[in-house]
Amino acid sequence: MLIQVGELARRAGITVRTLHHYEQTGLLLPSARSAAGYRLYNLADVQRLHMIQALAKSGLELAEIRDFLDKEPLALAELLDAQIRLLDKQVRSINTLRDRLTDLHAGLTANAAPDLESWLQTLELMNMYDRWFSHEELQQLPFAAQKEQLADIWTALVEEANALLKQHVEVADPRAMDLATRWMLRLEQDTAGRPDFLTRMNEMHSVEPQMREQTGITAGMIDYVTRAFAESKLLIWQRYLSPQEMAFTRAHYFDRMMEWPPLVAKLHQAQGESLDPSSDAAQKLAENWLALFQSYAGTDPATQQKFRVAMQQEPHLMKGTWMTPAVLEWLQQAIGVMMQRRFSARG
Repeated sequence: MLIQVGELARRAGITVRTLHHYEQTGLLLPSARSAAGYRLYNLADVQRLHMIQALAKSGLELAEIRDFLDKEPLALAELLDAQIRLLDKQVRSINTLRDRLTDLHAGLTANAAPDLESWLQTLELMNMYDRWFSHEELQQLPFAAQKEQLADIWTALVEEANALLKQHVEVADPRAMDLATRWMLRLEQDTAGRPDFLTRMNEMHSVEPQMREQTGITAGMIDYVTRAFAESKLLIWQRYLSPQEMAFTRAHYFDRMMEWPPLVAKLHQAQGESLDPSSDAAQKLAENWLALFQSYAGTDPATQQKFRVAMQQEPHLMKGTWMTPAVLEWLQQAIGVMMQRRFSARG
């Protein structure tokens, strides 16, 4: 039995674009194609996708997952056992939350019912955050102190995004790019500038149905905002690149986009722990960063220099990257060591 790419994406809760990216990176290849050219997947492909998603939830990057699956034969039963243990933990947490809400509900009078619904939703949302963030981490998130204010801000952003989507406004439209920029800046602030919080928030939004119900943010909306924000940056790079260079960048900009947040989180951790830029761990991070950069900038040093000049002269290009001056300085040191070693090796 074979399943088409659209059906597999729907059943797996991911986008067709994600499956295309998995194919481009060699992570998951379709077993066949239909007469019309549609990608087709068999049972083994679905099992491999299950492994990919499970390993991604454990924190591995896509490149690491590909290497792991190619080198280490992973028993499906072992993977399922690990997922079952994780789900058992989540079920216990959910049952605890349900008991707490039941007790609260029983203690309220019927006259309080109109206000109860709103209060319970807030309480449930807070408990959902408790399952994903420690008490200390919650204190760092702005919503802990500005809950009502931020709720109004995000409600307005979501309504604006919905309106643009209903009007079929293109992602390259100035209205879409303006919304995306405000969205990403708000998100950067609300995650306290920590990319590890961003990756956790993305995962929470993916697996917690109530989160999506509370926020009204759909996968389609996230994709729309992401592409509109990318267009705002592509518009700038177009002023610095030749038509041929720009064509390459536009064709490959989204290929490995989802690998950036976890990498930036690791860079923050390395800088925060004062990791020696010349260490093996630091050099691995630098090589990973260079590979992602080259995936859309290419390998021509002259073209890469154009990107560097643009980054220095255009403040907008640094928006929504979660990169701080301190982290950027540490990365530049690590890259400097890497390039020096490569030059010495050639000499």
